[in-house]
Amino acid sequence: MAFGGGCHWCTEAIFQQLVGVSQVEQGWVSSTHADATSPSEAVIVHFDPACISLDTLTEIHLFTHNATSNHSFREKYRSAVYTFTESQYQEAQTILTKKQKLFEKTLVTKVYPFGKFRLNDEQYLNYYKSNPEKPFCQVRIEPKLRVLLERYGTLLKS
Repeated sequence: MAFGGGCHWCTEAIFQQLVGVSQVEQGWVSSTHADATSPSEAVIVHFDPACISLDTLTEIHLFTHNATSNHSFREKYRSAVYTFTESQYQEAQTILTKKQKLFEKTLVTKVYPFGKFRLNDEQYLNYYKSNPEKPFCQVRIEPKLRVLLERYGTLLKS
């Protein structure tokens, strides 16, 4: 699965913390869908569904980025779940419908079929792990990691 939300550095840092996630590829994802053909910051998450479900990953994603804000930068920072198969697409749609009840405002997150991926430059990969002291990491990523710890602490790698 691939997830797009805010900055891919933030999204990468969130998913790297989770049990059952073996790899997070950070870069730009586009879809085959007409509304999402331009690349958007996103990550591909490789995970073991026996350890962590798509439902849980999606919920974490929704709570760790601004999934209800339809701001002017949504094209670059598309709130999305990108799927690789039709069955994943249907499952993700069902999950989003179910998760809407957890939010007062309407989710802007959409499910799209995966199109293409371009990995970010090497210097920006594992950004938070490599630069935790940088102001961006402290101001933007740390608050999201606190949400992750508070809501999903039992799902974090030791």
